Amino acid sequence: MIALLVIDMQNAYFEDPALAPRQDALVQACNRLIGESAASGAKVLLVGTEHERDKSTWSLNMLDDDQGFIFRGSGQADFVPGLQTDGLPRLVKTRDSAFTGTDLLSRLRNWGVEELVLAGVATHNCIAQTAADAFAHNFRVVYAEEAMASGNERAAADMLRILSDEYRQPVLSTDDIATRMKGS
Repeated sequence: MIALLVIDMQNAYFEDPALAPRQDALVQACNRLIGESAASGAKVLLVGTEHERDKSTWSLNMLDDDQGFIFRGSGQADFVPGLQTDGLPRLVKTRDSAFTGTDLLSRLRNWGVEELVLAGVATHNCIAQTAADAFAHNFRVVYAEEAMASGNERAAADMLRILSDEYRQPVLSTDDIATRMKGS
């Protein structure tokens, strides 16, 4: 079983001038993968970051800077307009990895998932950390090339090169992923 994780496709991340111009293309690519997943019977999980204003969920850099981000219930925490979200399960995280402090592992095991397709933002941190943890839990990972982006493309390329080489996690086109889903 394959599961698509659409990570951090939230308004806050597209405030970044490097990501803003890519929003429409990313939404379109994510929506295509969501549609392909539904057609093939693959699972889809919308993963988003949310923090509490009382600092109880803040990461070290947020605490060091005394600057919170993506507060629960704010417009920043909402998924971007146009992303297909109706009826899809959601997972809230407070760290880069979708595995840290969440029930993601239980959900994936309950669904019988063996392979993850990762899409969303940002390639060099939240996607990369989730992928590394997926490897540690013996899940195969595929990166959705057109459905992910980063505000730091150099760091993203470096992370993908390392994870692809070391963990055998390929970067595939949306077409290749659609074909893979149809065959599962």
